[in-house]
Amino acid sequence: MLTPIAYLEARDPARNIHRAYSLAYGQDLFGNWIVETIYGRIGAKGRTIVTVVDNEDEAIKHVQKALKRRQSAPKRIGTEYKARTLLNLDQ
Repeated sequence: MLTPIAYLEARDPARNIHRAYSLAYGQDLFGNWIVETIYGRIGAKGRTIVTVVDNEDEAIKHVQKALKRRQSAPKRIGTEYKARTLLNLDQ
């Protein structure tokens, strides 16, 4: 069962930017730890990437690295991602 961690959106209608980014992690049916990343244009199908990691700590590190990368969006795409849903991983 995957635990949804974050749903982020980057919107700038003047520049026609409408992006979504979603992260979830958990174990699959075989006990493997996975991180699922879904991203793309809002309203479109988007792309899904599933990354297999060794354990829960590695999954959390992968998620944190991906979230840190989203913080550089203003430099890369010209607008920032805003969190619509965000779960605290530092529990």
